[in-house]
Amino acid sequence: MTFPRIFASALLLLASAGAQAFDFKSIGAAPAILYDAPSVRGGKLFIAPRGMPVEVVLTYGEWVKVRDASGDMAWTEARTLSPKRNVVVRTANAKVRPTADENGIPLMTADKGVLLELADPQVSTWVKVRHKDGIIGYIKAVDIWGI
Repeated sequence: MTFPRIFASALLLLASAGAQAFDFKSIGAAPAILYDAPSVRGGKLFIAPRGMPVEVVLTYGEWVKVRDASGDMAWTEARTLSPKRNVVVRTANAKVRPTADENGIPLMTADKGVLLELADPQVSTWVKVRHKDGIIGYIKAVDIWGI
């Protein structure tokens, strides 16, 4: 292969890697143990609560490497994850509004760390969410993690 072909191939590879969407899932119905290696013999780092959103970074057989909202990475068994999507509020006093509009009267104020269910996978500057109390509304995408 000539240098221009190698260079062009590398550029295409980098471009396709950047175009991939993030793969977010949530911890399933039971808490999950997060390990430092893809094995139950690895060191136990953390017990992730049910519903916690995680980003799947890598899949290795029946194991997945995940990143949490703080940026920490760990391994867990793939079976512990659910395709149900949750997000976590990352700013204090985030407002959930009835419409995707800054002028709407807030339905609720969510503190940092509150889990919300992703009610609509279509994401823009506003995201439709559902609180466990049944409140459904819109929150700014910049105020949450997991999309």
